[in-house]
Amino acid sequence: MFTLAESASGAIVMTAFGDQLGRAVPLAVGAEIGYKKLAMGAVTATAELGRPISEVIAELDAGGRPEFPVKVEITRDKDGAITGEMTIVWTLRPNQ
Repeated sequence: MFTLAESASGAIVMTAFGDQLGRAVPLAVGAEIGYKKLAMGAVTATAELGRPISEVIAELDAGGRPEFPVKVEITRDKDGAITGEMTIVWTLRPNQ
């Protein structure tokens, strides 16, 4: 489940900030996962940015190294039960 959640978070980060790759590298800096129920069978991970894209880019524009959380929920396809929740903290490290 960890790998699934981290992959989902990376997908949303690339969708949101892929156009910034020429000037910054996205890096995962931390993660916390909570296992809620058995994840037997097919599961789906849904990711959501914890900060507005414009706010993160504004911080990068100002010369900062923005950090932002991505919250991921993993659910069983069969019954929609939440099997896990994970928060991954990402940063955009400016290129040198």
